[in-house]
Amino acid sequence: MIKNRVDVITMGCSKNLVDSEQLMHRLAECGYEVTHDSEMPEGEIAVINTCGFIGDAKEESINMILEFCQRKEQGDLNKLYVMGCLSERYLTELQEEIALVDKFYGKFDWGGLIEELQKNYTDDANYKRYITTPSHYAYLKISEGCNRRCAYCAIPIITGSHVSRPIEEIVDEVRYLVGKGVKEFQVIAQELTYYGKDLYHRSAIAELIERISDVEGVEWIRLHYAYPTNFPDDLLRVIRERDNVCKYLDIALQHVSTKILKKMLRPVTKEETYALVEKLRREVPGICLRTTMMVGFPGETDKDFDELMEFVRWAQFDRLGAFAYSEEDGTYAALNYKDRISKKKKQERLDTLMAVQQRISTRLNYEKVGKVFKVIIDRVEGDYYVGRTEYDSPDVDTEVLISVKDADLSIGSFYNVEIIDATEFDLMGEVKA
Repeated sequence: MIKNRVDVITMGCSKNLVDSEQLMHRLAECGYEVTHDSEMPEGEIAVINTCGFIGDAKEESINMILEFCQRKEQGDLNKLYVMGCLSERYLTELQEEIALVDKFYGKFDWGGLIEELQKNYTDDANYKRYITTPSHYAYLKISEGCNRRCAYCAIPIITGSHVSRPIEEIVDEVRYLVGKGVKEFQVIAQELTYYGKDLYHRSAIAELIERISDVEGVEWIRLHYAYPTNFPDDLLRVIRERDNVCKYLDIALQHVSTKILKKMLRPVTKEETYALVEKLRREVPGICLRTTMMVGFPGETDKDFDELMEFVRWAQFDRLGAFAYSEEDGTYAALNYKDRISKKKKQERLDTLMAVQQRISTRLNYEKVGKVFKVIIDRVEGDYYVGRTEYDSPDVDTEVLISVKDADLSIGSFYNVEIIDATEFDLMGEVKA
């Protein structure tokens, strides 16, 4: 056990990761040694930042808490703290059931952890962070909460209504991160296309991205978690015209059946969804589209699922993730619908959908062979440099592998790379002079 060390463990999404990074900065400024997701945590203090989104994520967070409770029982840990979405939502229950945790904090009150550790730290710039990602890219959270009330989603219950951060504060954070060597920004929010409506009474996402794009040193900006209804057209102009805004959009569509979308409380129709995909590709030629789909929502018939499959075959999404519906406490769907579709049927539909998408993704990867792309190098792994194109977000998308025998490359630098081969998940490349 190492005195004055804090091991921080982050569960769940990149939005949680930003919270952990801000906490770690404050702990480091207070004189603590900090580690993140260490394979061998040895600190006298541990902080687990939990996820409470869906059943599997909640179970994973609980298991991690119990694992560290065991370390504490064995005398390998002095203090254990829990923060994040799970403890925001189930604070009372967790306090009653897991007594070995010294204190639980919610998603927004973790600043009290500094006081708990009897350290005085004040900083007017709340965005300062300890970077846990490779130093050349970072996640940029532009808002908290969500005003969409999708029937299946517990996130608004956990995080509350949408709260946008001021443009100037975000731009200041970008300048700060550029000063620390960050070149690539993954712009994240629960729903980024709503950005600005609470602060400025209008959608301000296009203006924000332009302002970020203007900051010297910003090489790539990539957009995650858009919403299809009332999509802001001026954002497409920014993606199309700005060289450092990646032609990439992560837009969760969830389904295409008008009946299912209505039951999901998503105010969009099948026809509007088809039209939106057409517009995205027309307005931004070559755009990479990532989406998420849900199968097995209450009331989904074979006909509804067939509509979804037909849409996916038509849309040819570059990236597609999917998950089976699971009932979440307190949501509209849990309170108003019966979950009558069996787990077996849900899994069959999920497997069928992903098999089709696998063939689409593989074909699209092979179409890149012979083409040259700008690639950023993330790391060395075994015999390969591992990088990404502007169409690939870290951890979730395709990677470009370049033999270390054939090139001498720098982590965090950009290179022109010709794709010489492809698989379902990876591209093989050679650096062009």
